[in-house]
Amino acid sequence: MFEIFASANAWVALLTLTFLEIVLGIDNIVFISIAANKLPKEQQKKATNWGLVMAMVQRTILLFLVSFLVGLSKPLFEINSSWISAQISWQSIILLVGGLFLLYKSTTEIHEKLELPNHDADELKGKKIKTLSSALVQILLIDFIFSIDSILTAIGMTNGISDNPNDALILMIIAVVVSIVVMMVFANAIRDFINKHPSMQLLALSFLILIGFMLVTEAAHLSNASFFGQSIGAIPKGYLYFAIAFSLLVEFLNMRLRKRLPKKD
Repeated sequence: MFEIFASANAWVALLTLTFLEIVLGIDNIVFISIAANKLPKEQQKKATNWGLVMAMVQRTILLFLVSFLVGLSKPLFEINSSWISAQISWQSIILLVGGLFLLYKSTTEIHEKLELPNHDADELKGKKIKTLSSALVQILLIDFIFSIDSILTAIGMTNGISDNPNDALILMIIAVVVSIVVMMVFANAIRDFINKHPSMQLLALSFLILIGFMLVTEAAHLSNASFFGQSIGAIPKGYLYFAIAFSLLVEFLNMRLRKRLPKKD
């Protein structure tokens, strides 16, 4: 069951995915905090902790569901024309739609963070929350929206990493559980770090564009698609890991350089 951990690729995927889940989960923490802060002080911590626990359970259930759909590789129908041919399955549909969604969502998120940084937070602050149960419902709805990005990212990072689909599911669940636990324990420290280095979150959103593109090409590859007689090959996961590692290295070097530069008045 745990033979996957003998693979170096699995450990790289797990560490990278956990890092992305934590960085991309900062917005989730912010919105949960806004919802919890509307309650009396003695209920705020309970709402935050229970909200994160529910987020973990909700994401795990959604991971099982999406993983089941991705495992349905039997073709539903075929497309054959003079310029395109493909065998369409639920697997290719989920990967294609998920990839396009990540491309759209990450692009719009980058735009909002640059042009309208407080739009969603201001909108949530205007909503009335009076009881713990209503706060938890609000938190659950907020997390469902953020779960879509999280789950599609997990699918993109682990799909095809092993012949056994259960191996990828194990990696995804571990990454989600670890990221939620880390956010529960170090929520304030992580939020302060991201506030000091907002480029880190923009970098993570840029990674989603890469993952979205990879999901689209993987959907084409798994459906044996060909355009004008040219088949689509799978993009090796190593390219993605290298791009993420190299980008993070450059960003950390930039952070060290900014610390050493004299501050302007």
